Amino acid sequence: MPERGASSAQHGLALALFSAAAFGTNIVSAQLAGHAGLSGPLIVFYRVFLMLALVVGAALVWHASLAVPRRHWSALALFGLSTALTACAYLSSVSFLPITVAAVVFYTFPILIVLAEPFLTPARFSLDRVVIALVAFLGVAMVVGPDWHGLDPRGLALALAASVLAAVQFFSAARCGDTATVPKLFWSHLVILPVTLAILAITGLFQPPSALLLAPVAVTVTIGGYLIGFLLQVMALARVAPGPAALAFCAEPVFAVAIAAVFLGERVGSLQYAGGALVVAAIIANVILEQKRARRLPVVAA
Repeated sequence: MPERGASSAQHGLALALFSAAAFGTNIVSAQLAGHAGLSGPLIVFYRVFLMLALVVGAALVWHASLAVPRRHWSALALFGLSTALTACAYLSSVSFLPITVAAVVFYTFPILIVLAEPFLTPARFSLDRVVIALVAFLGVAMVVGPDWHGLDPRGLALALAASVLAAVQFFSAARCGDTATVPKLFWSHLVILPVTLAILAITGLFQPPSALLLAPVAVTVTIGGYLIGFLLQVMALARVAPGPAALAFCAEPVFAVAIAAVFLGERVGSLQYAGGALVVAAIIANVILEQKRARRLPVVAA
């Protein structure tokens, strides 16, 4: 694990916030693509295929090595597997649930990460971090304002599974944090591709590339948001611990609601504004707490 100073932590949190903004476009456009008959796993498959092509091209242009330290093989494989399953589960959940409910269930993952962090990393238990996570989750719930009536249990199960898998994704990414970005992207997506292809084969949801023309704008936004968001997420998790990074990602549904309001004309009420303010306050508190923790590390080491 690379050493994380105050400057590196700030950089990592900034990258996590930009990643959350990119992913915020993802779920809105994915739902629009779903309405056009394109499944979540199908979009995941094609965006992963494109990511692999871009990474191989970048490696050839920059003469980048794709070698990965042997000690990181298992963590990188788990990172790829959990990433594939998280994306398929979350994007599929909006086919059975309103996007608001799916978001609230999915965004329990920062709480899971904060609670599990003392057991899976050298980080000590922090009551402050737990309180911040709960405030952020409350803010997310207020922002998306879910309606819990008449819910499909399949959607709830998929969203909850995505939450648990996202926690696994963050921890496995942290364990291979000092692996270079290009090989990390390549090998993780090499794992993701057959997993999503197997899911499509089992469910019978595979469609040829021409099917993407059913919703070209939504597909383009979904894939573009993923490519940018995932790259920034990988870079962030190499610089900041899973707990602080996960809390920064609570900004994602705030961005999603803002995007839906601006481009889809969805109404934003006072409760959602208040929830957004809570999320922003939690993120600011998270940044301050991480800065204090990073400054203490050299003292403790000495």
